[in-house]
Amino acid sequence: MAILSDLGTEILVPACAIVGIVFSVVQWILVSRVKLSPERHSLSNSSKNGTAEYLIEEEEGLNDHSVVHKCAEIQNAISEGATSFLYTEYQYVGIFMVAFAILIFVFLGSVEGFSTKSQPCSYNKGEMCKPALANAIFSTISFLLGGLTSLLSGFLGMKIATYANARTTLEARKGVGKAFITAFRSGAVMGFLLAANGLLVLYIAINLFKIYYGDDWEGLFEAITGYGLGGSSIALFGRVGGGIYTKAADVGADLVGKVERGIPEDDPRNPAVIADNVGDNVGDIAGMGADLFGSYAESSCAALVVSSISSFGINHDMTAMFYPLIISSIGILVCLITTLFATDFFEIKAVKEIEPALKKQLIISTILMTAGIAFVSWIALPSSFTIFNFGSQKVVKNWQLFLCVGAGLWAGLIIGFVTEYYTSNTYSPVQDVADSCRTGAATNVIFGLALGYKSVIIPIFAIAVSIFVSFSFAAMYGIAVAALGMLSTIATGLAIDAYGPISDNAGGIAEMAGMSHRIRERTDALDAAGNTTAAIGKV
Repeated sequence: MAILSDLGTEILVPACAIVGIVFSVVQWILVSRVKLSPERHSLSNSSKNGTAEYLIEEEEGLNDHSVVHKCAEIQNAISEGATSFLYTEYQYVGIFMVAFAILIFVFLGSVEGFSTKSQPCSYNKGEMCKPALANAIFSTISFLLGGLTSLLSGFLGMKIATYANARTTLEARKGVGKAFITAFRSGAVMGFLLAANGLLVLYIAINLFKIYYGDDWEGLFEAITGYGLGGSSIALFGRVGGGIYTKAADVGADLVGKVERGIPEDDPRNPAVIADNVGDNVGDIAGMGADLFGSYAESSCAALVVSSISSFGINHDMTAMFYPLIISSIGILVCLITTLFATDFFEIKAVKEIEPALKKQLIISTILMTAGIAFVSWIALPSSFTIFNFGSQKVVKNWQLFLCVGAGLWAGLIIGFVTEYYTSNTYSPVQDVADSCRTGAATNVIFGLALGYKSVIIPIFAIAVSIFVSFSFAAMYGIAVAALGMLSTIATGLAIDAYGPISDNAGGIAEMAGMSHRIRERTDALDAAGNTTAAIGKV
């Protein structure tokens, strides 16, 4: 039997989700302390004439009222554009969700053998409800829940990103470290909201469905799979639709500005700059959030389904079946501690420290998560159990399942660092691509394409090894929890991902507001580091 009781599980999972939500709110409050209004900074009240002395840095524009107001105006324009895009997109998404929900209900309702258990009808005692109809209803509800949670997570992520971009610009006047903390905290708001909301809604849905299903865990988890499908459906619109808009706006801004008019990027004379900055938020923030939420929800639901047809389901061992949710819960706590290393424990004083600080986030979270998985596997799983393995039962030890999750976790880190090697300007691949430009655009495109093909070799082997190890130890359940292991530190990954577009917007605002070149250099340094680490986080 597991050390952790069912009651402990029922407390642990929602408690960790709530902690994640509270932490994201705290980070938002800290970001909101940066005011979009001119402020005078008092240094001393001890001057001879009794008047205060004030810090004035003309080059940085700390007290330039017009610059601060301009930053606020630009931020409002970006926020308005991003909100309008998402509202329009969500209108089409809403039509799709309703139509697809009807199809799910109709098709699943016509499959009589879909459910494993029938229940008495509450509206007509003595009759039995059709199992297929009941499961169709619950599957449709879980599908809509997944879609709405994904929409909410993406929308909130976009709002905090547009709320923080100008604040990051203003903090850049005080130094690169201050700007980094503001941008990263803003990204953390999205990361923790998405991870915590996804976990909490899934947990609540399971407990509500359990009122009907009782101990029929197999039927319950079959119905709950719609939650992952709903999240993935939204990702189709958010990631693809938002991504296409992002690239179209970016290329359009470059064509009309750099190519036709010969003006710098983000120059206020280019009317397409606002659209470019809007695209960063709706594609790389809201779209990326929906995409990763879909993967997160699908992995959790898949692991729950497989666990229900193991000895956990037969013995009604709720704690062991909730092992995937417990992993995600511990992941939120691990990411919380990891975030403090970037925002509170260490201070960035130079540009060269930005990228290492972001890389350390991935390393620290992976190391801490490994220890967390080991602890969870010890307290939540029995020493040995059986799982379904293509018609037979396979005996699995709890340490073997720990290795499955760990294999996915560390494979993700390896893939991330390989990606960094091929995308960072500090290593030879990117430098070679830049050198290839000397002989024209054709060689540049060919060289870049060849490098892209080359970059996937090691990631493919890492995934293959992870699948082989996981399947050898725990069959399909091992593969399911390995995928969950890759996503267990999703809050940190999303924080790093969202940090990049926020920094990019901050640079654009600095340029459009006419701030000094020194400010733009700082925001460009933040953006450059974000581009590399964002590629790591996306894997």
